[in-house]
Amino acid sequence: MTLSVPSSTPVQPLDSSAVREAAERIRPYARRTPIMRVVVDGKPLVLKLEYLQLTGSFKLRGALNAVLSGDRPSQVITASGGNHGLGVAMGARLSELPVAVYVPATVPEGKARRIEALGAQLVRVDGVYADAARAAQAAAAESGARYVPAFDDSEVVAGQGTVAWELVQDAPEVDVIAVATGGGGLAAGTALAVAPNLTTISVEPQHCCSMHRALEAGEPVDAEVNSVAASGLGASRAGELPFAILSEAARAGSLRSVLVSDAQILAARDRLWEEFRIAVEPAAATPFAAWEAGLVPGSHPAIVLCGANTDWLPA
Repeated sequence: MTLSVPSSTPVQPLDSSAVREAAERIRPYARRTPIMRVVVDGKPLVLKLEYLQLTGSFKLRGALNAVLSGDRPSQVITASGGNHGLGVAMGARLSELPVAVYVPATVPEGKARRIEALGAQLVRVDGVYADAARAAQAAAAESGARYVPAFDDSEVVAGQGTVAWELVQDAPEVDVIAVATGGGGLAAGTALAVAPNLTTISVEPQHCCSMHRALEAGEPVDAEVNSVAASGLGASRAGELPFAILSEAARAGSLRSVLVSDAQILAARDRLWEEFRIAVEPAAATPFAAWEAGLVPGSHPAIVLCGANTDWLPA
């Protein structure tokens, strides 16, 4: 299947209409992932099974929307901890574009293997995600390729918002949506899609929480990256655009930022397998950990299980 990329797409204002347009743009190629209504500890909960997305992660949505928007490039370059790279690699493959994905040397082998299987050039960079991003941006500037950011980009944010857009259509009773947050693309897209009617809960690990630190400081700041969920949530600095969207949502009272420990994340991951036979990576279990800890309010909450690109095997 070849994905047709328009030669030119007008820039749209970044609000809920941008999310609706992204949903229509990616609809022929991305899966509409299912929901599961469950009762856990006697309380209702809606699970959005986004780990069943093509490439095993929500990241495909933003990558597709970015690749499909604007002028058709001659080449695509991106940097990723793994999941965004998979999304961009798939988008480039569908549109028959060469693609290079820069990753930190610590990228999980399962993610690296899948990126290369999609035909992308995989470039390993010593250091963390930020180092890979700097190398990728330099390569794109030198070659003239299009650089697709992992989260700090309007088309990427709008594409990620289509997860929540689907969720509220399929489960209109939901009043709160909890998502895992790294650089902030998914949380910002969620807020765009549902605020001010619903509350977005942005969940991060205690020692890997660039957006939480940015909201505390009033601007993006450097933050430590030290978590079992770092391969999915390991942005050392929140994106400027996601921060702007989420700080506005916080001021309006439609965003809460919460933290969970690595122990809570791993326990949540194991419980998802034990009770529902859902096998996700640690980053995807983060919002479930927050719900278990009583950090997700609402009478009909939902959590997004955002990815399953892991080599973890249930015991």
